[in-house]
Amino acid sequence: MINNTLAIGIQGIQDGMSGMENAARKIARAGVDGPQGSAESGSSLIEPIVDLKLYQRSVEASAQVVKTADETLGSLLDIMV
Repeated sequence: MINNTLAIGIQGIQDGMSGMENAARKIARAGVDGPQGSAESGSSLIEPIVDLKLYQRSVEASAQVVKTADETLGSLLDIMV
């Protein structure tokens, strides 16, 4: 059960990091591809910036899952020894 929880947490971190990389690429591309100083370039940045923040929160939550599973496993090992 703990191994499954750890695997889910680690997968969540990996997925979140991948999403953050994609959002960062979109932000970087918007500065290069979009017209400078126009309302269109600003609006094209909103979605990837929001995505970046959402993926950040996802990574933080997944890291907390891993931390909690680690602490639980440590407590179980302490009890067994």
